[in-house]
Amino acid sequence: MTDPRLMISVSGIRGRVGHGLTPEVVARYAAAFGAWAVARAKDRGSRTAIVLGRDSRVTGPLFHSVTRAALESVGADVIDIGLTTTPTLQLAVEHHHAAGGLGITASHNPIEWNALKFIGPDGLFLSAAQGAEMRALVDAGVPYAEWDALGEVYFDGDAVARHLDAVLALPFIDVDGIRSRNFRVAYDACRGAGGAVIPKLLELLGCEVHAIELEADGRFPRPPEPVAENLVALQTLVQKTGAQIGFATDPDVDRLALVDDTGRAIGEDYTLALATRVVLRHRKGAVVTNLSTSRIVDDMAAEHGVSVVRAPVGEVNVALKMRAVNAVIGGEGNGGVILPELHLGRDAPLGVALLLQMMHEDAEPLSRTVERFPRYTIIKDKLDRPAKPLDAVYAALRDAFADAEADTQDGLRLGWSDRWVHIRPSGTEPIVRVIAEGPDERAARGLVEKGRELLAKLA
Repeated sequence: MTDPRLMISVSGIRGRVGHGLTPEVVARYAAAFGAWAVARAKDRGSRTAIVLGRDSRVTGPLFHSVTRAALESVGADVIDIGLTTTPTLQLAVEHHHAAGGLGITASHNPIEWNALKFIGPDGLFLSAAQGAEMRALVDAGVPYAEWDALGEVYFDGDAVARHLDAVLALPFIDVDGIRSRNFRVAYDACRGAGGAVIPKLLELLGCEVHAIELEADGRFPRPPEPVAENLVALQTLVQKTGAQIGFATDPDVDRLALVDDTGRAIGEDYTLALATRVVLRHRKGAVVTNLSTSRIVDDMAAEHGVSVVRAPVGEVNVALKMRAVNAVIGGEGNGGVILPELHLGRDAPLGVALLLQMMHEDAEPLSRTVERFPRYTIIKDKLDRPAKPLDAVYAALRDAFADAEADTQDGLRLGWSDRWVHIRPSGTEPIVRVIAEGPDERAARGLVEKGRELLAKLA
């Protein structure tokens, strides 16, 4: 029986440590994933190794040991890459032709959370169907290996270097050109895994680096989600050092947020939008993003006569849609950039390189680039999840806004030419997200308040 305190979604399993997420739970799910991945690998006649890595969270070393033992116990060899980023882990799965990957990270969640992220042999997070198939072993019973068939452990200390080399080898990243600009860059690692990765990348790109909170001990000095309201220290650092751009990452370094040269946090939606702008100069094709991403991405795509395709929230959903439509770039408005030429996963180091490439090509301050495009107000609200189904809220919203275009791929998104509202249950927290965007705060706030009003009736 699944503990209701666990959050189970396409993002894996998450919980508060000691309250739903315990070493016993971690061992059970890790063993189930290992047995599932090994069985599928044997059917394909391919390697039965699992790549294992973690972010910097305080509980990471404990769960790392538990997970490694659980994988060995089902006969999986373990390729341990230690403290790392989620995109590095995904690339390592592909590099080793592994049966899968397992990341110990709760991404942007607060310090008391941790999680397991399950990655398939293609380097993508498990689909909903794959996840259900794997989790069935938790209830049915995990087939453990006998004493002479246990897995072995191998260590790979080169995964981060390979990741950065792959980013710098992208054909439209002009490494020499970026180096010639000697950009002054500020960076806030929030004591996540990025402290051991992003400064190295910036140095390889010839930047003068001013960084804070590089200690990868997981003792976050602020809420770890890199949204604008959490980036006060980075904004101050940009102003103090005269940096031309400021970067912030979440603990597992798949999300990237920006502060412009004036010291203003411009919002994480701009990361994908600006990355899209530079990629479309070199590659023409579709752009994919999720239903909760700002229209600024549409504006950047329209500049190049390209369409934007929407997918349900969740990295794997966007990645699968990108594969289906042969997109040249995609991602999510939370600061996640996905480039198929690198891999089908959100990648903050990639985002850093693309933003510096754009600044090199444009030869103008980031603040001026942002000013060239319409400004929208996006409001991201969240409420406790009601006990009753959300269908009644969806129906009432559609009745109230009959002129809107409705998308029901993931909750309900109602869209107009200059605004939209999206209501959906979160896959990572026990909440309902209400996100709206409009040409000004009044328009966006009105849509959010309507959603709150309808949700209150279900409480």
